[in-house]
Amino acid sequence: MSSTPDPHDFLDIDAELSGEERDIRDAVRGFAADQLAPHVAGWYESGQLPAAELAKGFGQLGLLGMHLEGYGCSGTSGIAYGIACRELEAVDSGLRSFVSVQGSLAMYAIHKWGSEDQKQEWLPKMAAGEALGCFGLTEPDAGSDPGSMRTRATRDGSDWVLNGSKMWITNGTVANVAVVWAQTDDGIRGFVVPTDTPGFTANEVKHKLSLRASLTAELVFEDLRLPESAVFPEVRGLRGPLSCLNEARYGILFGVVGAARACYESALEYTLTREQFGKPLAGFQLTQRKLADMIVEVNRAGLVALQIGRLKDSGKLHHNHVSFGKLANVRSAIEVARSARTLLGANGISLEYPVMRHMNNLETVLTYEGTEEMHALSLGQSVTGLSAFR
Repeated sequence: MSSTPDPHDFLDIDAELSGEERDIRDAVRGFAADQLAPHVAGWYESGQLPAAELAKGFGQLGLLGMHLEGYGCSGTSGIAYGIACRELEAVDSGLRSFVSVQGSLAMYAIHKWGSEDQKQEWLPKMAAGEALGCFGLTEPDAGSDPGSMRTRATRDGSDWVLNGSKMWITNGTVANVAVVWAQTDDGIRGFVVPTDTPGFTANEVKHKLSLRASLTAELVFEDLRLPESAVFPEVRGLRGPLSCLNEARYGILFGVVGAARACYESALEYTLTREQFGKPLAGFQLTQRKLADMIVEVNRAGLVALQIGRLKDSGKLHHNHVSFGKLANVRSAIEVARSARTLLGANGISLEYPVMRHMNNLETVLTYEGTEEMHALSLGQSVTGLSAFR
């Protein structure tokens, strides 16, 4: 006789993980339950985050740049990295974003495009959580169209002088180093910018209603002077920053499975214990239909993430596979969160439960690292061969 499906992993997806991947899942899930979950509602409400403390803990777990090789990085599989993102985002999207920006944006950029000196200087410290990084691409007037960025770096003798600004930069106020992309006479180029360089300012973005357990900044560069050694030596154009975004989007398509799972599990527990009209809410047909729809979406998203992880680890991953995963899985997670909110009734809007927090966060996740519309157009171009971007 086959066993009854587990309500928390209905299709037994995690049975497909290797032993090492399950060990990483358990380590991150345990750390999240002990060190993150008890505090996340307070961080969200206050809009604050103990960044240095978190970086140290994540570094000790080996989560920072975990899928990168060498320089103090763990060198895990892509699936292992995805599972870690899933377990972090089950607590809060802001916590997954913290790790994702550090590893898949700032560290990946230096690892992929940096000089050997840049790698040696920054990656070991960043992997250990001793230095934090941020990634400066988005501007107030250049979001989905990064090629129209106005930030510019100009030559002055053997130096570069940087002027401009970046917006919505995660970890910008606490970073020790910023990877900044700027227009030059030779196309868009990337720069490794220590944040204590004169002319660098990070202004906190306030009044957010989403991703509040995440630190967001505007970066401003005013005649910021950098040596020649600060520029990425080879890469030109958008190929550099877009390759980094693809890494971050990969973490998102796994991460949102955790957010969806957390909302579903909260709704399941609540409806099994909350009684109305003489029986648990879970005993009513309309409630069971919503729970059934949720478990389908959570497991479908989990399978999509696992298959994309397999493609990544086999070297067959295309950036449109990642667009597929982000588009499909974020959409599923938002629907699960919204449905879970209805099942919790008035309690669904309280920080005593995670659902409204996840629901608000996912509205940002839908937009950043490529809006839903941009990923839809990427898929459309992939299957038709015709570009509809312009």
